[in-house]
Amino acid sequence: MKKVSFILSALAFMAFTNQTIAAPSTSPVSTKASSIVWNAKKVTGEHTGTIGISAGKLVVNKNQITGGNFTIDMKSIVCKDITDPEYNKKFVGHITSGDFFEIEKFPTAQFVISKVAGNQISGNLTIKGITKAISFPAQIAVNNGKVSAKANITIDRTDYNIKYGSKKFFDSIGDKAIFDDFTLAVTLVSE
Repeated sequence: MKKVSFILSALAFMAFTNQTIAAPSTSPVSTKASSIVWNAKKVTGEHTGTIGISAGKLVVNKNQITGGNFTIDMKSIVCKDITDPEYNKKFVGHITSGDFFEIEKFPTAQFVISKVAGNQISGNLTIKGITKAISFPAQIAVNNGKVSAKANITIDRTDYNIKYGSKKFFDSIGDKAIFDDFTLAVTLVSE
């Protein structure tokens, strides 16, 4: 009888424990509420614009992001600072060409979270089929199951074989040089 009582107590404890420990939950990223603003600089100025997020998910455990990913639609690149329509079209055509992001061959880029420690996010960023590990601080909030995260990410384009106008590869380029680093201001919001 003691054995049966012990087994029943153990089963009751296990059932209670399983109900009180929340499993990680996965939420899709809202492609409408999420955004990316890019900024790229050159010796003589800078350009800024937006690029869309086409898919993603965030994994949350105990009100903390523990994993996830998002996909960037490279065909959605928009330049916001060039007001002349013809020059704007030419500029976007150039940065989406083989000199830069080669979007016909690589229509998406992706970031996959590998680790979250406090507000530091680490993961793998894939651009043009090349994957590199990156890490950056983020502002993360989880309220009533809804997740929002904001981060400013600096990326060295030459890590992804984007060499056009880089002083690393063209010493005598002078004031036509384009800086290797560009930034992404990323806002992710779950549905």
